[in-house]
Amino acid sequence: MRRPRRRTALLIAPTLTALLVGLDPGTAHAADPTTMTSGFYADPDSSAQQWVNSHPGDGRTAAIRSSIANVPAAHWFGNWSGPIGTATGAYVGAAASAGKLPILVAYNIPNRDICAGQSGGGAGSAADYDTWIAAFAGGIGNRPALVVLEPDALGHESCMTPAQISERNAMLRNAVAQFSAKAPNTWVYLDAGNPGWLSAPTMARLLADAGVAGAHGFALNVSNFYPTGQNTAYGNDVSAALKSSYGYTKPYVVDTSRNGNGSDGTWCNPPGRRIGTPTTRAGGGPEMLLWVKSPGESDGNCGTGSGSTAGQFVPDVAYKLIYGY
Repeated sequence: MRRPRRRTALLIAPTLTALLVGLDPGTAHAADPTTMTSGFYADPDSSAQQWVNSHPGDGRTAAIRSSIANVPAAHWFGNWSGPIGTATGAYVGAAASAGKLPILVAYNIPNRDICAGQSGGGAGSAADYDTWIAAFAGGIGNRPALVVLEPDALGHESCMTPAQISERNAMLRNAVAQFSAKAPNTWVYLDAGNPGWLSAPTMARLLADAGVAGAHGFALNVSNFYPTGQNTAYGNDVSAALKSSYGYTKPYVVDTSRNGNGSDGTWCNPPGRRIGTPTTRAGGGPEMLLWVKSPGESDGNCGTGSGSTAGQFVPDVAYKLIYGY
């Protein structure tokens, strides 16, 4: 589902800087945005909130409002977002005015969702993506933020040619560099799939190739259902593999938006799933537990979301996730 780009001279910058000041290249490149804010930002214009506002008399409204719409969650940005610097600037500006920390997802890499196809699309070329991600970071500027970078981009490399993989890694490296240069108070988490996808050593290699050394960390379980404990074990293994092979570790976050009942082995609107722990600063494993996927937004025309499109808010899907149906 999503991913960024380009970096030449800047590609070396985090390592050189770390050597000059005696830091591990795996340490965070940005100031801690969680210390600049008081709690996480709940989007007043989220798809769930829009539905709640439009359906005050619906019997599902109260539950969806309290259990989903009022919970801080990520806002996804892609080729539907209009001028991207304006869009990200407005969003983080609103969060900054409220004194809250916004969570953003960059989801516009070329050949997005190339394996599954439900969320296909993305920028038309690497050059277009480089321009887009630079404007994305520039819109955030010096304001505090968290960014999850291009869900599924690394896991989907199995469906790509070597040339496409090389181009994608260049885009992701450039994306990390753009945030370092233009958004110094943003923590960037490069997406790293989930425990059921690739082995920890393989994911560590893919992360390293994509420039995770210059990012703050990596993200797990985005739009998936694996329980937090399983993600914690996997995240610790990925970080250990980074240390063993590349000499640094990285913190990670886990998407808990729909992992309350764990996974049944499928990913596309499976029945019987449930919302998980609300967005919070964690400890003892994940750095944070975040709602990256907004519960109720469909994965595509499948499962409990039959007849819907990816990203569409479906109240029945949301309601079932609240109660585990």
